Amino acid sequence: MKNETQIYDIQEDQRGTRLDRFLLNATEGVSRTYLQGLIRDGDVTVNSKVAKQPSYVLRDGDRVCLRIPPPRPLDTVQPERISLDILHEDRHLIVLNKPAGMLVHPANRVNVGTLVNALLAHCTDLSGIGGVERPGIVHRLDKGTSGVLVVAKTDVVHRELSVQFERHSITRRYIAVVCGAPTDTLGTIDARIARSRRDRRRMTTVETGGRHAVTHYEVLERYPQFARVQLTLETGRLHQIRVHLQHIGHPVVGDAVYGGEQRALNDADTPALKQVLSQFRRQALHARLLGFEHPETGEQLTFSAEMPKDMQQLVDAFQIF
Repeated sequence: MKNETQIYDIQEDQRGTRLDRFLLNATEGVSRTYLQGLIRDGDVTVNSKVAKQPSYVLRDGDRVCLRIPPPRPLDTVQPERISLDILHEDRHLIVLNKPAGMLVHPANRVNVGTLVNALLAHCTDLSGIGGVERPGIVHRLDKGTSGVLVVAKTDVVHRELSVQFERHSITRRYIAVVCGAPTDTLGTIDARIARSRRDRRRMTTVETGGRHAVTHYEVLERYPQFARVQLTLETGRLHQIRVHLQHIGHPVVGDAVYGGEQRALNDADTPALKQVLSQFRRQALHARLLGFEHPETGEQLTFSAEMPKDMQQLVDAFQIF
């Protein structure tokens, strides 16, 4: 599939306009953020020279050339008939409740049993922006995290949802079971996040550098050694909730990467509770609610999924033991 190329000759009444704003007005179905990305990637030229900045001010007589890369083909990941818990579906997008233990897309040589495999069997019209391994995937949840996820069926919807994520205008609330309990019922964790230099699979909080990250929390229920908390993301960084909760000394129960698995076993004060915790094989984290503006209809949508059975059984054990 070839690149789509569009050429514009700037007229007198268009001079003085920023390059990204001009392209936004001249094209359909793409966002300003997406166009800015194309400019930075070298896909836009002005007078046959690569445009360096989205803020370039156009002049009378400039010739602008916009190259829109094609979606990558989806023929290298095989469809699989896997049951999906679909909360909403229309011709533009799908909202579903992902089970814990399922990868969102193929990774690290795992190319079967993922959400993408299931989606390709469910429908043939997924956006190609994510490439051969991530068709339709606008955002993701960790393998061990359950909950609400939105998938795009068209490239236009994919781009527009991505913009909402970038602007942090999407509402995302999670439920977690944590070790100990924050002293304050309500609080905010504001700590920058970067990839760990010791272990590239982990993220960590840093004083400088990294990426700005903010998580708001509310303690919903306290138990002797544990708590159930609700978390609202202001930003969305890799492993943000897990890293932030570790940062304040309350890692997610069952989180082997960020200390919650061993901490929970150490804190359990009865053999029965230790047994329950030893059988809980994932981080106790669930994406409970997702709210966004539908890119095509403009309607504000909100979807939720109750805490899954394994996490409910964990909470019940805290109350019994």
